[in-house]
Amino acid sequence: MSQLAEQRYPNVAELVLSARELAAHRPELSVLRQVGTSRAGRPLHLLSVGSSPRAVLVVAGAHSNEPTGGSTLLHLAEWALRDADLRADTSWHFLLCADPDGADLHRTPAPRTLFDYHRHFFRPAGPEQPEWSPSVLPPDRLPPETRTLTGVIDELRPYLQVSLHGTDLGGSWVQLTRDIPGLAQPFAKSAAELHIPVEAGASDAAGWPVSGPGVHVLPGPGSAAAYPSLPEDARHTTWHHAHRYGGLTAIVEVPMWASDLVDDLTVHPAPTLALRGFSQRLRHDARLVEDILGEALPRLPEARGPLLRAARWALDLVPGLADDWAGLPPAGTSMAYIGSVDAFGRRLPLRAAAMLLRVLDAAGDRAAPRLERLVLHWSDAFAERFRARWVPLEDQVEHQSRTTVAAARHARVQGD
Repeated sequence: MSQLAEQRYPNVAELVLSARELAAHRPELSVLRQVGTSRAGRPLHLLSVGSSPRAVLVVAGAHSNEPTGGSTLLHLAEWALRDADLRADTSWHFLLCADPDGADLHRTPAPRTLFDYHRHFFRPAGPEQPEWSPSVLPPDRLPPETRTLTGVIDELRPYLQVSLHGTDLGGSWVQLTRDIPGLAQPFAKSAAELHIPVEAGASDAAGWPVSGPGVHVLPGPGSAAAYPSLPEDARHTTWHHAHRYGGLTAIVEVPMWASDLVDDLTVHPAPTLALRGFSQRLRHDARLVEDILGEALPRLPEARGPLLRAARWALDLVPGLADDWAGLPPAGTSMAYIGSVDAFGRRLPLRAAAMLLRVLDAAGDRAAPRLERLVLHWSDAFAERFRARWVPLEDQVEHQSRTTVAAARHARVQGD
């Protein structure tokens, strides 16, 4: 039975094996090679299909907790191999996993519930994320995964880079470093056909210009950030590295669980009051996790590992973000936007709690059962609030693939 039929996300070893089989099946069209090494010594692989100098680079696994991209990448590689028109004047290059170390720590091959998803959750601290590290670190401290990614961009000079991302619960949306006219229509058509809601007010793109429903264009230099406290700035990520060669980047987000509440553009009756309430809840929830961490920390034999670093990073974001929500005018007033902020405020302490729980479990700490009940309660409340419904894996993959191909075609026309 295929991994898609099983609703199972492949791990990095399975991705590499599948890519090797594809390359061996059509060696005249494709090649798999190692392009770098992670901090822990794991190889980073690039699968290339076609030989045109006009290149598209597709990146999966930049965030270890967003597993759909690996399956999508294999689907796209198969598509490029069988469709001569797709590779007629474009070569396709697939970075199988941008962060294999992170992928090894996030293990949810076949989640049934949001609690399953969070029970083995991992998302690195910002400085350890390959795409985001340039926004928070000086050039001489960038991790090897980041240097590998920028090195691949330097080599290929792609007219389009597509970064495959995802969300645990919500809808689909696209972020662009430069507009791709015409993309919004096929994106919306694909989402509708597959019953995936378009997230109309994603807080990740708060205040960005809109090219079409769910398609957001990163604002240029000098524009104010919606949340000034957050240390990362999307304008300083690896997404912009392709611009030095005249290219651009599309970030394609797809949900594991969908919420049909995320496309409501009606005006929220009290957006400022709602954000103040989210601010208070965020502080309260983070404090619950902080209290457990403070109690357990003296008992933990390993206090500096990646799980604890990531949990600490998430908790450290809370005070400033809570101040932003309580003190600044809302960046949007639609029901969709306020709902997206609500979801963001639930994710941050939940993710910190989930990663801390793994640390406590490994140590056999007595606080683990109490924290597990909290993770279970927050996961269930999140799912209930947004009426979560599972999106079949084949639909996640199909939508991400269609959007990637549409972006490539429209960006190619734009570049002619």
